[in-house]
Amino acid sequence: MRPDLKRYLPILTWGRAYNKSALSNDLMAAFIVTIMLIPQSLAYALLAGLPPEAGLYASIVPIMLYAVFGTSRSLAVGPVAVVSLMTAAALSNIVEQGTMGYAVAALSLAGLSGIILLAMGLFRLGFVANFLSHPVIAGFITASGIIIAASQLKHILGIDAHGHNLLDLVISLVKHLPEINWITTVIGVLATGFLFWVRKGLKPLLKRLGLGPTLIGIAVKAGPVAVVVLTTLAVWLFGLADQGVKIVGAVPQSLPPLTLPSFSPALLNQLLLPAILISLIGFVESISVAQTLAAKKRQRIDPDQELIGLGAANIGASLTGGFPVTGGFSRSVVNFDAGAETPAAGAFTAIGLAIAALALTPLIFFLPKATLAATIIVAVLSLVDFSILKRSWDYSKADFAAVSATILLTLALGVEAGVSAGVALSILLHLYKSSRPHIAEVGQVPGTEHFRNILRHDVITDPNVVTLRVDESLYFANARYLEDKIHNRVAHDKAIRHVILQCSAINEIDLSALESLEMINERLREMNVKLHLSEVKGPVMDRLKQAHFLAEMTGRVFLSQYDAVKALGTG
Repeated sequence: MRPDLKRYLPILTWGRAYNKSALSNDLMAAFIVTIMLIPQSLAYALLAGLPPEAGLYASIVPIMLYAVFGTSRSLAVGPVAVVSLMTAAALSNIVEQGTMGYAVAALSLAGLSGIILLAMGLFRLGFVANFLSHPVIAGFITASGIIIAASQLKHILGIDAHGHNLLDLVISLVKHLPEINWITTVIGVLATGFLFWVRKGLKPLLKRLGLGPTLIGIAVKAGPVAVVVLTTLAVWLFGLADQGVKIVGAVPQSLPPLTLPSFSPALLNQLLLPAILISLIGFVESISVAQTLAAKKRQRIDPDQELIGLGAANIGASLTGGFPVTGGFSRSVVNFDAGAETPAAGAFTAIGLAIAALALTPLIFFLPKATLAATIIVAVLSLVDFSILKRSWDYSKADFAAVSATILLTLALGVEAGVSAGVALSILLHLYKSSRPHIAEVGQVPGTEHFRNILRHDVITDPNVVTLRVDESLYFANARYLEDKIHNRVAHDKAIRHVILQCSAINEIDLSALESLEMINERLREMNVKLHLSEVKGPVMDRLKQAHFLAEMTGRVFLSQYDAVKALGTG
């Protein structure tokens, strides 16, 4: 088997070792996840502004494609809250909800996102996720969770309300409060309360009753299904739909249809930026979950192949009546805890959802939308984490500023502006930190060949020699900072005759930084001070040898800092 084929088709690796034990565990995990995903898929389609069946369709073919191309053994792919909200925010600015054009635009958004992810994977651009700092992403997801929960209150209250940011939603909700449907509100509040109790209180109760862990796990995951069944029966038995309770209505009883996204240049141009943002956020969420779960079993995740897997899943969604998908946190954790051993568990889940799409859809005709809204609210509020504000404040004021700005901008301007701000702030935060690198003046630890910061340790120094350790690669953004630091240290100390740059932490020097080093060398020459380098890494030395800097440098290059001090210490 060709190694490159195995890289692009991980199923060829885990599929060859598949056995009865893995089959049994995967089937059990698939059963539990399918129970959870039926109401969740319907709910996320509602959040995205699409018919409920779109949620089922987006959870069938994409999962199967990911099983073939993905590297995570536990990741469950499908609609997720944040991506569904971003889908609704992107599409509602272009086409009207409820129209055929809206559904086609959703297909196109999924297809475009799939192409972007696939291209990133093929060109091995998985590293781009590193540009999104975790605190900023946590802030964005927290703010998005609040917006999502607020957006579902209209279904809980049985009123009409619109808005893509928190302020617009609150104003619209208050404006329509006189139209509240009390029966819908009772259903929504009871469903929400029950789902919260299922998450917190059902497990201890079942433990006291003596049930085993497997049955308890199934019962807890089946909580949303119980709410769906009970509220649907209530609406049907008491004719509540005639009293203003909004229901799901007729859902096609079929497998995912073959669909084709729009190739209109005008539409694709409008969808390009949202598709890029959805791809980035979806990938970051997915890879974070996949790596966390893989680490627990000492498995390896290939970020570039994950991009290919997610790209294939989104292209599959665009061709089968779905909308943008990614790896979900809650469903993946459930899949992992239920004992899934391979991606085949996802394929079995897809089969279960296909059976539900064929056989169970007539049963949800009277399902109240308030129940689906309750499912969404309970799911997304678990994503809200304001503790990130305290942690970032205690650890780094710059991180706190970035997190706070992301939360506020997302709440005030909406998810697209929020995620754009999050990406920009992550990059700016990195540039700010690296533009002011830690530069320590070091001295020799007595009796050793080690050198440490003079402000932190009792060290030996020579008045004629100054050693500065630069703890960052040198590039255009921080080169001038190094110039100023050296000038300020040397200009007012007439005893200094040698400046040593300890380069042990410098991995690269770009052309701007090289020019700054040339400027530093010239300024020190004018002060009758020599510039030396120590502990220069091989690749950095290779680059310096290609330039004329070493030939023009007033001092020498030393293999170690100890050698430099020993040679220059006499003044």
